[in-house]
Amino acid sequence: MRAKLEYQIGMAKLYFYYSTMNAGKSTALLQAAYNYTERGMRPMLFTALLDERAMGRIASRIGIDAEAGRFGPDTDFWATCPPAKPHCVLIDEAQFLTKEQVRQLARVVDELNVPVMCYGLRTDFRGELFPGSAALLAWADTLSELKTICWCGRKATMVVRVSPDGRVEREGHQVEIGGNERYVSLCRRHFSESIRTGVCCGSHPQ
Repeated sequence: MRAKLEYQIGMAKLYFYYSTMNAGKSTALLQAAYNYTERGMRPMLFTALLDERAMGRIASRIGIDAEAGRFGPDTDFWATCPPAKPHCVLIDEAQFLTKEQVRQLARVVDELNVPVMCYGLRTDFRGELFPGSAALLAWADTLSELKTICWCGRKATMVVRVSPDGRVEREGHQVEIGGNERYVSLCRRHFSESIRTGVCCGSHPQ
C-alpha cells in the first residue's frame, strides 16, 4: 500500500505543450479535457482574459469548443484551483501567464498532485520568448513541441506578424490579438528572410 501511495504522489506533472500558430494546441487541449470527462473526472479549463474573441470558451479551428474560466494577470491559481478539486487543470494561451502564475500552477502539481497541462506559443513575432513561456520552459516537468509546417514544407518554429497591408511588422507591442489574418508560421530560414525584407515569405516558390 505504501509503495502504491508513493507512486501516486509522484504521478502529477506540469506540462508545457508549445508551438507556433495553427499547430493544433487548442484541439489537443480539448481532446485532453474530453478524455478526463469521459472517465467521470473533472477537468478545469482556463483561457486568457485579454483575448476578447474567446468569450469564456476555448475553440478549435476544426469546430469543437468548451467553456473555460478566464485568467488575467491578477488570477491566483493556487487560490482558485484547490477549492474546485479538479482532476486536472488545462491552460490555453499559456504564453500570457505571469512568472508567479507558473509557480502557482507548479504548486498545484506538487502539493495537490493534480496534473497541469499548459498550451501556448513559445516565441512572439520578433522571435523572443513570452514571459509565461520562458517560465514554463524553466519550471515544467515535461516539454512537448506540437509541430506544424512552413509553406516550404520545413518545420515551422517561428511566427511573423503582418500589418493590414501585408507588410511584416518588426516593432510593436508583444501582445496583439489576431488570427490567421495577422500571424504566419514559418521555418527559421523564412522567418529571418521575412524580417530582413519586410515581406512575408510564402507567396513565391522556394
